Amino acid sequence: MNLTLHVWRQKARESDGAFVEYKATDISPDASFLEMLDVVNEELTVKGEEPIHFEHDCREGICGSCGMMINGIAHGPKGGTATCQLHMRQFKDGDEVWVEPWRARAFPVIKDLIVDRSPLDKIIQAGGFISVNTGSAVEANTIPIPKPVQEQSMDAAECIQCGACVAQCPNGAAQLFTAAKISHLGLLPQGQPERYERVLSMVEVMEQHFGSCTLFRECEAVCPKEISTDFITRMNRDYIAAKFKRDTVSG
Repeated sequence: MNLTLHVWRQKARESDGAFVEYKATDISPDASFLEMLDVVNEELTVKGEEPIHFEHDCREGICGSCGMMINGIAHGPKGGTATCQLHMRQFKDGDEVWVEPWRARAFPVIKDLIVDRSPLDKIIQAGGFISVNTGSAVEANTIPIPKPVQEQSMDAAECIQCGACVAQCPNGAAQLFTAAKISHLGLLPQGQPERYERVLSMVEVMEQHFGSCTLFRECEAVCPKEISTDFITRMNRDYIAAKFKRDTVSG
């Protein structure tokens, strides 16, 4: 299949960027979107031109580094799929495809399709940990956890920190990401010691870098792991309880 690509090229954070047109020819429908970009880059290299810069690592939908906007949709047209797992059979021969980096104030462009997602790391640093004794692992069965709670925690833990929720949100909000990280620890017994301190710290850092959530739910629609906005409700509930506890103690 043959496609016309319109790819955002930008040399550096302070530089002006623009869309540049490229032809992707003889692309296998079974190729992934990143493999298609590899083919285009090989042709650019042969011509002596600078290849398109994009971030990737595992190419298995696990690491979360490969995100980009494809025809205005984070990760492209297929739901529940990271860019690296998006196959070209989702497109038609002769299609025009617009490819650009995450569009969010908190994610400045580093080069071409690569953005700085370090504000997400700052949220994790603020409270994405638990206090445990070091040494050998505790036998799992010594802490009975109801199966529904286990499953809910694992649903939240599936977040791969790709930033698609932020990029798709009209407000550039990171509530879905933050809620997932808060919930997968807060639901388990091991996460209870810091439960309320965690939500206060992580939400405070989130509000310094990202916009406010107005429940458009576009974040849920493009999340490659299909994480539910129900976790945002849970985060808000814990946040209100945490503020009440803090105000009661300080008062």
